[in-house]
Amino acid sequence: QLRLVESGGGLVQPGGSLRLSCAASGLTLESYNIGWYRQAPGMRREAVSCMSPDSRTIYSAAPVKGRFTISRDNGANTAYLQMNALKPEDTGLYFCAATTSRLCPPSPDYWGQGTPVTVSS
Repeated sequence: QLRLVESGGGLVQPGGSLRLSCAASGLTLESYNIGWYRQAPGMRREAVSCMSPDSRTIYSAAPVKGRFTISRDNGANTAYLQMNALKPEDTGLYFCAATTSRLCPPSPDYWGQGTPVTVSS
């Protein structure tokens, strides 16, 4: 069964850090573009950061550039999103995705179920 399972979300104070994980089963992540997306309450889902299969091409949205880092561990078949210097506007439901099409498409082939991130004092 093909699954992407996110973990690592939670409540953090502004300026804090979280590391999200996305464990894949039923597919080999190293063959896919991977991506992290988020959806804030009342907003559309947006791409946060994406990485090509060879890890050489990375996209990061302007609001997170310099603060968030996407990575993958092919041996563990897992993707990560390290989030530093978190701000209240980073609050939302974070999804990982995998796709063969291109970097950060609006409709990736596969989605995880999401993990919530709340940045609040």
